[in-house]
Amino acid sequence: MEQVEVRRHIAGTPQAVFDAYTDHVSWTEWAGFGPARLSREGVPAPNGVGAVRVVGPALTAAHEEILSFEPPKRMTYTIVKGFPLIRDHFGEVDFEPEGDGTRVTWRCRFESRVPFLGGLIARTLTRMFARALDGLAEKRFAERRR
Repeated sequence: MEQVEVRRHIAGTPQAVFDAYTDHVSWTEWAGFGPARLSREGVPAPNGVGAVRVVGPALTAAHEEILSFEPPKRMTYTIVKGFPLIRDHFGEVDFEPEGDGTRVTWRCRFESRVPFLGGLIARTLTRMFARALDGLAEKRFAERRR
């Protein structure tokens, strides 16, 4: 089992940062993963439990189902389609007050379908999560800091 964890301080309230992160369609603008869309709405609509976000270019897109949605504290998800190199993926994102903003902790665990490739996949996901959280901080909250 491989594990990834990335933390970032983002200048915004936990509610504002949670709302921005869980606005799945807006990922196209800031996450750096390519296009993002919802293939199914969740409860509460549109981004809550049961929502399926599709992230990335069509042929390689990850389809991620939202498993828990606890504003403004936590969201969990799993990959239900795509990303063929891994299985048993579970992701969680926590939002905690920290000073004048929010500490975001994004973790996942998974198993590699290809022996000895898990470490490389974990390093790649670490870079992807870090770039996405940097993009969230810059795109969504940069003007609030000015």
